[in-house]
Amino acid sequence: MFKKSTFSRLIRFTFILLSLILWIGLSSAQEHGSASISESTQSGAASEHTATIDESHAGAAESAHGAEAEKTEGEGGILGLLQHHLMDSSYYQFFGLNIALPVIHLGNFQLPVTKHTLMLITVAFFLMILLLPLRRVGSGIPHGLSNFFEVLIVFIRDEVVYPSLGEKEGRKYLPFFLTFFFFVLFSNLLGMIPYGSSSTGNISVTGALAATSLLVMIGSGIVRHGPLGYMGSFVPHGVPAFVIPILFPIEIAGLLVKHFALCIRLFANMLAGHAVITVFLGLISSYFVAPVAILGAVAISMLELFVAVLQAYIFTMLSSLFIGSAIHGGH
Repeated sequence: MFKKSTFSRLIRFTFILLSLILWIGLSSAQEHGSASISESTQSGAASEHTATIDESHAGAAESAHGAEAEKTEGEGGILGLLQHHLMDSSYYQFFGLNIALPVIHLGNFQLPVTKHTLMLITVAFFLMILLLPLRRVGSGIPHGLSNFFEVLIVFIRDEVVYPSLGEKEGRKYLPFFLTFFFFVLFSNLLGMIPYGSSSTGNISVTGALAATSLLVMIGSGIVRHGPLGYMGSFVPHGVPAFVIPILFPIEIAGLLVKHFALCIRLFANMLAGHAVITVFLGLISSYFVAPVAILGAVAISMLELFVAVLQAYIFTMLSSLFIGSAIHGGH
């Protein structure tokens, strides 16, 4: 069993820190996109208003009609059924209502709350409410929900963290990797429920997660070996001096590429699942094709549930390997 005081402090601190990092990173990345959406919406509304006032302007009327048709097709067509799962927005659609999300003003800096930002905050608070009460179990025999989460925690501890970092270092980093695993897992699963959205299908979110892993990796290596010792690990022993200026930038680039792949892998897998479901539903054109398309969509949905768990495991495992290599003298 785990020490409940240490576990609860570290897990709460990590949850709050990670949710703030993701919120700021996602909102900053989406600020330009939200402004573009608002600008295009205002432009379309102005064109429609102009066409209504003066019908003699055929070009303006045709543009407004085309924009309205495109909007209707996007909202009411097959793509509109899963659009709220695939795309970020400054509005949250709930039972046909478009609820405008607020924009937080911090001096001259604007922090827009998008739909994916809302999903991230929801996951963070949901996990806090769900996991923190489990620390009260203490040394008693776990049962029910506590038993289920203990199975996952022990698996991550014994099969992911300890093999990569060792038992001594692994105990220190266990809350961090558990946060990674449960945060990514529940973010993936949130896109499978009605009116939910997969925030991990947004490259800004996966980029912030990969950047967090990169910073923890570099910080752990510097704390363990010192700045010069950690930088020296990028150059293998016995390499001639004239090769170092060529080898060192390559090793730095390789370090960044590994975390870039960590970002793209999670983003592409979560985005592709909903996209494939959309394709299957788009094949419904007759009574003969509909059963096959629906069965295909259901099969992909079941596969996506497996992928949601698998990607959370892979992201946690690779992060532990990278951080473990930094601690033990590699990179």
